[in-house]
Amino acid sequence: MSTEAIDPRYVDIDQWPTIRAVEVMLEGQMAAIAAIGSQTGRIAQAAEAAALRLGARGRLVYVGAGTSGRIAVQDGVELYPTYNWPQERLIFLMAGGLAALTEAAEGAEDDADAARAEIHAAEIGAQDVVIGVAASGRTPYTLAAIAAAREAGALTIGIANNAGTALLDAADHGLVAETGTEIVAGSTRMKAGTAQKAMLNMLSTAIMLRMGLVYRGRMVNMRISNEKLRLRGQAMVRDIADVDLGTAARALDSVGQDIKQAVLVAMGVAADEAQRLLEAHGQNLPDAMRAVQQGG
Repeated sequence: MSTEAIDPRYVDIDQWPTIRAVEVMLEGQMAAIAAIGSQTGRIAQAAEAAALRLGARGRLVYVGAGTSGRIAVQDGVELYPTYNWPQERLIFLMAGGLAALTEAAEGAEDDADAARAEIHAAEIGAQDVVIGVAASGRTPYTLAAIAAAREAGALTIGIANNAGTALLDAADHGLVAETGTEIVAGSTRMKAGTAQKAMLNMLSTAIMLRMGLVYRGRMVNMRISNEKLRLRGQAMVRDIADVDLGTAARALDSVGQDIKQAVLVAMGVAADEAQRLLEAHGQNLPDAMRAVQQGG
């Protein structure tokens, strides 16, 4: 595997001046992002398929071990505050359990039986989307989870840093960023990890876009949890509904700080009707707004 190989260019990096080592690390990070360039079409296809599959009840499931698992969890946990993605629709399967986020779980990545058992226990099914991340593309835990999830009817997405590996073949959608050798051999928290983080960010954000949780570049499904976000929410309602800030604030207060519902209320819709419209249109604000404008 290229991610595990020793690159002769960096054999003496521990003897280099620190500034030179850091400059080479930056080059590696830039190369990692460039490695994603060939995958944009595949990421888009995976996102569109995931959004369709998730619907109103499907769950996003993140699977990984070690560094890859931690990066996957980092992406998933941000969906609740950023897009108010329901926490009950997020599942994290980490080799060795969530305790392995902060402490290494020796041997856990090889436990394929545990992965299959966890997929079964989570009752993964046809409405779910399971994302497996492994730099090597062959981590037994992640590979087994993806295979079991696909067998259960879930949509599966595999993210790896080595081409032609089992994870990419096992998943419905295989995404690969060939980041090559690491400056410190095998340290996939570097180039491979950077590429994984970027691909996951792009994938999950594209899913949220296709599910109508972003409107005109704004996080209209954002969870308002502090004063800064409350003011941001008021500005969103003001701009989208084309009303003054006072009207926007009152609309938000009347619907428990739900931005999408507040937009409809600011447009003159009663609160209960605004909620009904959003439910009827799968929480898609643009579709609900069009229904209001068309009188239905």
